[in-house]
Amino acid sequence: MRRISWMLAMVMCVTLLLAGCGKKSADDVVKDLSDVVSDLNSYHGTALMTLHTGDTPQEYKVDISYRKPSYYRIAMTNEKKDVTQIVLRNDEGVFVLTPSLNKSFRFKSDWPNNQGQVYLYETLVRSIIGDASRQLATDDKSYVFDVAANYNSHALVRQKIWLSKNNYAPTQVQVSDANAKVVVDLKFDQFAFDTKFDKDSFDMERNMASGKTSTGSEGAPSSGAVEPSGQLEDGTTGVTSGEPGQEQGTAGDAVQQPSGEAKVDGTATNDTSKPDAAANGKAQHPASSSVDAATGTSAGTDAAEAVMGEFGLIEPSYTPAGVQIKDTPELEDNGTHAVMLRYSGTYNYTIVEARPKDRAVALTAGELVDIGGSFAVLTGSEQQTMTWMNDGIEFRITSADLPVSEMIQIAASIQDQSGK
Repeated sequence: MRRISWMLAMVMCVTLLLAGCGKKSADDVVKDLSDVVSDLNSYHGTALMTLHTGDTPQEYKVDISYRKPSYYRIAMTNEKKDVTQIVLRNDEGVFVLTPSLNKSFRFKSDWPNNQGQVYLYETLVRSIIGDASRQLATDDKSYVFDVAANYNSHALVRQKIWLSKNNYAPTQVQVSDANAKVVVDLKFDQFAFDTKFDKDSFDMERNMASGKTSTGSEGAPSSGAVEPSGQLEDGTTGVTSGEPGQEQGTAGDAVQQPSGEAKVDGTATNDTSKPDAAANGKAQHPASSSVDAATGTSAGTDAAEAVMGEFGLIEPSYTPAGVQIKDTPELEDNGTHAVMLRYSGTYNYTIVEARPKDRAVALTAGELVDIGGSFAVLTGSEQQTMTWMNDGIEFRITSADLPVSEMIQIAASIQDQSGK
């Protein structure tokens, strides 16, 4: 009898050992993730991002490309509006491109090292590694981490991250608010490491050209990036760029202020009472429009001409607590059809809306800000300005005391508003 009991005990021990074999702890996965990131050379993925920030969910297709050491291409497409924005980082700086409007912003920044992005693999891994109170669950195919959200918004508190058990590739991310409501839901269609790209896949001119020739899928890959298995493609049509630090057709238009200070309408940038005006009163290059934060160059576009005209007053649906609209002062008609909204209270700020036709503006170093389905450029220090494009309209929020997190919420609430 004793022998039988001993044998049963041995069988149970072996069974438990086998059951636990291959099951990794959270610390084991974290160690593996650290190794994956340290050996990361490149990746490419596509995903569907759904934002639950308004009355109606908004969907965006996101195309993500990365190549070591610091080349990025993020294409975000709103299929409902048939508009794609591209964020590009290469040796020349960080660009925000809107190919359909032939507009580009360039500025100096170490993005994305200074902030997290839900669709970047490095951001997700760092969120997991950096949260000592991380929680790990598993399903048949994935490791599911529940960790703190580390994004530039106080409305985003927690996030769940699904990673494939096979190779730790991301499959889904859900970011929730303080009430555990899912605000951002990102589902990856595909993701592959060690992707090979064409030499100019991260070139600004090439990406601008691709957006102007494609229909409805400006940011989608078409050729160039091929995963070792031959399944992934990246793409755009090739256009050779100019010299580093210059954009073709704009280098000769640089506006240099004697003091080296950025100017708007002949006043220092801390004067926010007027929108940007044309520097010379007429378009120098009607076929190209770019705003270069490094060189301060710009020109009008045929695309912009097509959408010029009054658009009405577009009011944000979100206003910070203790703030109310003060007035909507009339602005001098300078061809941009600009309007202004002025707010006061707990915070004081202005919102300027315009359809810029032609201008030249020198911008200081800035930061890229994800405002949910679109990208904005944040400039200034004591007084900050957030600038972005939506439906051919340029928006600028300027304030000396409004937190960036509040700017983001205001900007996000404007995205689906229409003019009155």
